[in-house]
Amino acid sequence: MDFAPDATTEEYRSKVLALMDEVIYPAEPVFAEQQAAGDDPWAWSTRPVVGEIRAEARRRGLWNLFLPGENGAGLTNLQYAPLAEISGRSIHLAPAAMNCAAPDTGNMEVLDQFGSEQQRKDWLEPLLAGDIRSAFAMTEPDVASSDATNISTRIVRDGDEYVINGRKWWITGALNPNAAVFIVMGKTDPEAPRHQQQSMILVPRDTPGLEIKRGMHVFGYDDSDHGGHAELAFHDVRVPVENLIGNEGDGFAIAQARLGPGRIHHCMRSIGIAERAIELMCRRASERVAFGKPLAEQGVIRDWIAESRVRVEQLRLLVLKTAWLMDTVGNKGAHGEIQAIKIATPATVEWIVDKAIQVHGAGGLSQDFPLANWFAGIRTLRFADGPDEVHKNALARAELRRQTQ
Repeated sequence: MDFAPDATTEEYRSKVLALMDEVIYPAEPVFAEQQAAGDDPWAWSTRPVVGEIRAEARRRGLWNLFLPGENGAGLTNLQYAPLAEISGRSIHLAPAAMNCAAPDTGNMEVLDQFGSEQQRKDWLEPLLAGDIRSAFAMTEPDVASSDATNISTRIVRDGDEYVINGRKWWITGALNPNAAVFIVMGKTDPEAPRHQQQSMILVPRDTPGLEIKRGMHVFGYDDSDHGGHAELAFHDVRVPVENLIGNEGDGFAIAQARLGPGRIHHCMRSIGIAERAIELMCRRASERVAFGKPLAEQGVIRDWIAESRVRVEQLRLLVLKTAWLMDTVGNKGAHGEIQAIKIATPATVEWIVDKAIQVHGAGGLSQDFPLANWFAGIRTLRFADGPDEVHKNALARAELRRQTQ
């Protein structure tokens, strides 16, 4: 693996850094003001400044960078990694500005790889254009969704339609009024083999019977500046059979294909959060005086700063290795590394953000700094796309096989 970014990566990196300095960072306080003044906190993507930064990012050619092939920028995972990291420094604005925000990224990948020609025309094209947003509905309140085969939402064929009944929760972006379509995972055949019972289907937001019940709070945050996490109910929701993605029974395999890139994108962006947290920690330590000297001269603070630098560098190397493997041997060949970064990233970044909060004192817990919000968001990653324990169990099982063969 060559550690030097290639010419394409450097070109994009310079452009993304310029976008951050010239557009994104100045937009952060403007967005905060517009969000506070808005009537509907979940309609964050309709804030005027969000439209402005999205238009500017697109004008600069910084659009759909995550997606390989002709529909995206054509970048590899390794090329995209440092760009996603930079965007993570303003996690609530920069990814969305470049049309690279979850869950749209994963949904676009699903439609690009598995969608029919009509599905791509109806939903992928407007998503690629940034005209609409989307949501991915898999997790359920009534079953342990860490095992995706548990899902109980039913998708039953009735003539030329499928009828959907069930409950979902923690559905990212669902409260955003611009989320025009939901990719819903449910069971079409409970009697089929365990991993062939599930299917995925497209449900437009305005379909009768789809109820958005409430927004979920994360450590007291409503998370509205990311489009929110919602609880949904499906009451005899009817959609045409043409809305099924792939074939009946393909849902679990499609979910696995979707989650690999999604996991590494989360990890890439999280490194950007860690880097910005280190910057804030160092600035605060240099400015604040306690017991007669700056915090930066206190041994325990220096230990935290040094440990933060070591940990984030280790994490970045593991993420880059994983991206390189995904490019060279495919997602299946990189499966163990994808699990490893999904385990390592939330724990590492959570530790760094926690130390930055501690250096800021009570201020670190307040709304005057982004640290508490970042901490809440990063803590959710220990559940998102599979909890730590599931990944550790699978990784250990693979390691035991390797060691005992």
